[in-house]
Amino acid sequence: MRIDKYLWCVRYYKTRNMVTEACKKNHITVNGVVAKPSKEVFPSDKITFRKDQITQTITVLDIPENRVGAKLVDIYRRNDTPAEVYQHLELLKLSKEHYRKSGTGRPTKKDRRDIDDYGNEIHEDDDEDNLNSNF
Repeated sequence: MRIDKYLWCVRYYKTRNMVTEACKKNHITVNGVVAKPSKEVFPSDKITFRKDQITQTITVLDIPENRVGAKLVDIYRRNDTPAEVYQHLELLKLSKEHYRKSGTGRPTKKDRRDIDDYGNEIHEDDDEDNLNSNF
């Protein structure tokens, strides 16, 4: 089976076109050799690819006939990616949240309404002061 079809069948990529693009960018290797999308994959091959900022390593156990359900993926591949890589990904997600808290940046609709209401309150108070000073 072709590498692009295999990675699509075992649900690592959403479309075969995404796998093809990753192959063209040299993100996918089979047994240590950079793979083209048409590279044939056989059982016991080791596939290494970079996706979502981590380098994943899998071993082909069997070749599926077509795309399989998420629960059946483990029949066709073994994930050899170290656990430290996934922990590093979690730390990256947490560090991104640290630098930019959610809710900062552009104001939401609620924030804009609150700002407008605050501005209207100040102008209404000024108008009342001007009316009282005229009498």
